[in-house]
Order: sequence, then structure tokens, then C-alpha cells
Amino acid sequence: MLIIYIIVFVLLSIVLPGLRVVQQYEKGVVFQFGKIVGIREPGLNLLIPYVQKIRKVDLRTVTLPVPPQKIITKDNVSVDISAVAYYRITDVTKSIVAIESVRIAIDQIAQTSIRNIVGKFQLDEILSERDQINMEIKKVLDEHTEPWGVEVVNTEIRDIELPESMQRAMAKQAEAEREKRAKIIAAEGEYLSSQRLADTADIMMAHPIALQLRNLQTMAEIASEKNSTIIFPAQFMSTVSDIKEFLSLEKK
Repeated sequence: MLIIYIIVFVLLSIVLPGLRVVQQYEKGVVFQFGKIVGIREPGLNLLIPYVQKIRKVDLRTVTLPVPPQKIITKDNVSVDISAVAYYRITDVTKSIVAIESVRIAIDQIAQTSIRNIVGKFQLDEILSERDQINMEIKKVLDEHTEPWGVEVVNTEIRDIELPESMQRAMAKQAEAEREKRAKIIAAEGEYLSSQRLADTADIMMAHPIALQLRNLQTMAEIASEKNSTIIFPAQFMSTVSDIKEFLSLEKK
């Protein structure tokens, strides 16, 4: 009976306190008297109670929203830009020893980097070259986080808020651009139309009978309405003789 009590005491005081479960997406860093003595893989791990402690590190990709930052662009436009950063820990030892809080540090660096980098661009460039800006922000974050055992997977500008006055100005600009394109298209159509009319006039000038045939066709179209008075042009009588002469030449 005494042996059973001893076994139960050993289990409760030594074995059970030393059992630690590490999840599949984690790794455990073991400290012994304040010194790192090993890394534990996922699963059930046994530590020396009261001597060893374990600190678990999450290896999953973390999504870090960056709050809106008020930025003055290169062309002196005030904008509010919010972003999101994705990072993951690649070296569990460095992430614990080299930095106190990875999340807080990346959040602060991301805010500073966004203000510094976006401020170098003009408003039009910010709206059209997001990919380049995202790459530059990621590059700066990587330079800072690499010594911490952290990899920045990606950064994205999430939203760009413009002042209402600037939104109205951009709307007017877009409307003016559309009107400009419409006028250019209409002018091109007029140019092509006048060019065709000029070609037609040249053909009719070279072939007078074609002009007379066009007159006859116009009169036929007017007569189809049955409510118009047809006025024959003075040259109509000569047209008849020209047509007869043309037909006689065609028969030869």
C-alpha cells in the first residue's frame, strides 16, 4: 500500500507537472535556469519539473492590420492610407531572444515605413503603382525583421482615403477626359466623312454623268413621298442626251 502512495506522489509531484503538449503549428523553446537548452517538436513532451520551462512559439502566418496613416504625398496632397502585413516566424530562438514582442515591433515599423515610402510618391503614382509601393514596404520590413527570425510574407495597401475636395476634383478631371475623348472621336469621324465626300466629288467631277444619275436618284427618293413638288434642274435636259450618248458608247 505504501508503494502505491509513493507512486501516486511521484506522478503528481514530478511526472505530471513536467508534461507539456506542443501543438502541430507550434514549436517549444525549453529554458533551464534561464538558458535555452533545446527545441521541442509538436506532441507530448516531458520536462524536468521546477527546473525547465517551455515557451511555445506559433509558426503560422500572422495577419497584421496597419491602422490608417495620415501622409502628405510628394505633390502635397493629404491622404489616409491603411495597409495589412503578413509575417511568420522562421527561427523560434531568435524570435524570443532578439525581440521582446514581434507583433508590436512589426506594427510600429510598418507604420513608419508606410509614411516614409508613400511620402516619396505623387498621388497619381500611389493610385497606379501600388505593386511597386508594396514591394518597397516589404523590402524595408524584411531588412528589420530578418535578425529577429521573422519573414514578412507580403504587404498590401488596403485602402486610400482622399479628401472630399480632391475626390470632386478627380471626378471633374475624369469627366473632362471623357468629354475630350468624345470630341476627338467625333472630330475623327467628321474628318473621315469629309475625306469620303471629297473623294466622291473628285469621282463625280471626272464623270459628269454620275452627278446626273445622282440627281435622278434624289428626285426618285423625293417622289416616293407623293407629297412633294419636283423641280427639274436646268441641266436635266442635257442630262438625257448625255445618258443616251453614254449608253450608245457602252453598246459599242
